[in-house]
Amino acid sequence: MIAFHSPADVPAGFGPSVVVIGKFDGVHSGHRAVIDRARVTAADAGARVVAVTFDRNPLSLLRPELCPEPLSSIDQKLDQLADAGVDATLVLRFDESLAGLEPRAFVEHMLVDALGVVTVMVGDDFRFGRGGAGDPALLEELGAQYGFVVDVVGDVQGGGRRVSSTWVRDLLSAGDVEGAARLLGRPHAVEGEVVHGLKRGRELGFPTANLEPDAEGFIPADGVYAGWLVDLGSSAGRTDAAAAVTRYPAAISIGTNPTFDDVDRRQVEAYVLDETDLDLYGHHVQVQFTHRIRGMVAFEGIEKLIAQMAEDVESVRRSLRA
Repeated sequence: MIAFHSPADVPAGFGPSVVVIGKFDGVHSGHRAVIDRARVTAADAGARVVAVTFDRNPLSLLRPELCPEPLSSIDQKLDQLADAGVDATLVLRFDESLAGLEPRAFVEHMLVDALGVVTVMVGDDFRFGRGGAGDPALLEELGAQYGFVVDVVGDVQGGGRRVSSTWVRDLLSAGDVEGAARLLGRPHAVEGEVVHGLKRGRELGFPTANLEPDAEGFIPADGVYAGWLVDLGSSAGRTDAAAAVTRYPAAISIGTNPTFDDVDRRQVEAYVLDETDLDLYGHHVQVQFTHRIRGMVAFEGIEKLIAQMAEDVESVRRSLRA
């Protein structure tokens, strides 16, 4: 997939394009339904599917007190959009200049001039341009003038509720990674570089790979989870498409080590099952969550903690076999 970070980066004559616009936080099943529809339309028109999104949630500028924590980083979002079948993504920097752009100017400069749009797909709650003055009705008026079609796509429903990034975030905050995976269509994941920790896991017989504090992606509720650690290689190798990718079964812990009470920030650490000498320091890894095993609790004594960790590992093993 091609990623553009400004309309100026798009080469002349890039279109025709079928454009989907949104925050695409998490690229959940609702987003993918729109993208699938865009792929069908693009195939009929001999066009590319282009996602237009933003480098941050617009609320971070417009209403920061209401802005939620993102499900995915920009890099994760680009990977997810590529996996969904998008041909190119235009990532717009959401700043005062973009926020103040009039609806007509947004359409003309971003969609018509840069992308050669033939169809735009948006939700019925879509707003654009200065002060959110643009809506699907105005977009249709502008489409008639500039020669593109507007397709307003209804919400995807699940369990009597609209599938949304907010719902996914609620489930992850409750530790329900299985429910979140159903909405996402894949296991939720966080990723980052493996860094040195306190080496408590190694001392207890369960050496863990600790993710850097600023790992990418929304971190689920504290607890122990079953899942997978995907080794994407060294930081330099991550950008190499030919770099080897290895996937390991893992028991994952999220929290502040309440038994020892010596960690002041939530951390994600993964014990790769049956691997005691695996050296992942400096590697960029993805940690995927498939099942929650239990919540995080403090234990009275190291012996009880070790016994519980051994039991957790067996629970993880059973969960991943199921």
